Amino acid sequence: MIIQSKRVWVLNNWIDAQIEVEDGKIANIYPYETKPVDKDYGDKRIVPGFIDVHTHGAYGFDTNDAEEEGLRNWMKNIVKEGVTGILPTTITQSEEVLTKAVKNVAKVVKEGYEGAEILGIHFEGPYLDQVYKGAQPEQYCVKPDVEQFKRYYEASDHLIKIITMACEHDENYVLTKFCVDHDIVVSQGHSGATYKQARMAIAHGAKSMTHVYNGMTKFHHRDPGLVGAAFRFRDVYGEIICDGNHSTYDALNDFFTAKGANYSVMITDSLMVKGLPAGTKTLFGGNEIELYEDGSAHLTSTKGLAGSTLNVNKGLGILVEKALVPWQTAINSCTINPARMLGVDDRKGSIQAGKDADLVVLNDDYSVEMTYTKGKEAF
Repeated sequence: MIIQSKRVWVLNNWIDAQIEVEDGKIANIYPYETKPVDKDYGDKRIVPGFIDVHTHGAYGFDTNDAEEEGLRNWMKNIVKEGVTGILPTTITQSEEVLTKAVKNVAKVVKEGYEGAEILGIHFEGPYLDQVYKGAQPEQYCVKPDVEQFKRYYEASDHLIKIITMACEHDENYVLTKFCVDHDIVVSQGHSGATYKQARMAIAHGAKSMTHVYNGMTKFHHRDPGLVGAAFRFRDVYGEIICDGNHSTYDALNDFFTAKGANYSVMITDSLMVKGLPAGTKTLFGGNEIELYEDGSAHLTSTKGLAGSTLNVNKGLGILVEKALVPWQTAINSCTINPARMLGVDDRKGSIQAGKDADLVVLNDDYSVEMTYTKGKEAF
């Protein structure tokens, strides 16, 4: 198969080019109109497939539900927004619930599914700070426990690739170091860490921060907190929810300006109410949430933000058009940066010969014209 466009995102540039796909891989990239094509996309943008490393669910399914068909339906439909790689994400709960959740993901990966590729599991909690827990159920937030985590890791068939934790509660950084030794990205989040505590966690191998601004100590010019650490340590990855609700457009611009083009990671932090009508109420981690008209989800008890229903393609539009983030910085945040963070950039995250043919064709309004997963028309 050969497709072409006058705007293909290659090597941080728009070029007019053809992409030849063989056996799910990008076999060759040719100058525009070199060979007969199967599809000519004209002036539409062709970009790498999007990767969402922090997302709890959609279409009525939550990762903690541990339902095979719910997970399969999610993967099959999420390609509508250009997502070709994903990390189903847990929320703090009992050991029984979390074990079933990670086992379910492992089972689906082993037995097969269609759509976006499951690149691993994001294990958010239960090792979180009870003050900065957000929508996470307080009764299940516990101190880091290496032996317990080993059980989760085995149950997941070693699919846990990111863990969000409050490293300041990890005595002697035992769990942090275990995860680093097993190539699991340690992301500081739902944390009450001071700036100095955050710095020490980074010194022990933590390499990311979870939904910066939300669920962490705030920035003050004499007490920078975890937000200040996210700005200061520019070679540490920082996730951020780009829906305009969790952070204003100006705050998004501040974050991306400080973080630069190579270490910012757009996430949706989407919940099971994604794709459902406004007004929907459901349980999330045992707490009732309600979906608002603006796409945000809130705890019905406190009205606090609980997550989003953001689509990645819409997040890209928000960054470029509303937050005025440079295109390269914005597109990197949902393609090559998460791929590098996960260590899969040898096959994901950019349009290059030899990599997986995960491609998204975007209209000028950021709607998705077509998604290819390993060369197959997925949407």
